[in-house]
Amino acid sequence: MRWFFLILAIVVVAVAYGIGPRGEKFSNPPFELFPDMDRQYKLKYQKGSEFFENGQGARKPVAGTLPIGYQFPHGGNEGQLTSSLDFGRGDDYASSGLFGDFYGSGYPEGLEFDEAFLARGKERYQIYCTACHGESGNGVGVVSKYWAIPPSANLIDPRVIAMPEGQIFWTITHGKGLMGPYSGAIPVKDRWAITAYVRALQTASTK
Repeated sequence: MRWFFLILAIVVVAVAYGIGPRGEKFSNPPFELFPDMDRQYKLKYQKGSEFFENGQGARKPVAGTLPIGYQFPHGGNEGQLTSSLDFGRGDDYASSGLFGDFYGSGYPEGLEFDEAFLARGKERYQIYCTACHGESGNGVGVVSKYWAIPPSANLIDPRVIAMPEGQIFWTITHGKGLMGPYSGAIPVKDRWAITAYVRALQTASTK
């Protein structure tokens, strides 16, 4: 019986200690059992740093490097996008998949539809898409074994087959639902290559 009262006393003290200070203000930071990486040893933009000799956290790019999608300047001109099929941010169909406010059908000019282009689309699809959408596009990827709410989109469903190419490209670019945008990871040309490969999977599923 004495153990019961001892445990009860410990529980009462713990509860009172946890509830008692609620609503009070403290000058010291609270104790965090699980900080969840709220404070990390990292450099933040526009912040100073004692790690570097000049005290600046912002560093200049390594000599000879260029932003993704850019080429070396020629004739004294500044670096520019190699074409609208790279990491373009324009409003043209190649960069957006839209004609005004409407999704476009077909593919932009400048794309060469050959075996290499489709093979590229397959490669990029396998890297970025199969985990959720599956090898065949049926939405049963490896993620479905661990996360099924909501399920990944079935790309060979008639609803998706009926979508114009521009809408598929737009979805890859901006994401939808739990799917995040891939505009920062996949160049424009590769997104069109994935779109073309998705169309190939859909065609194969209807035969």
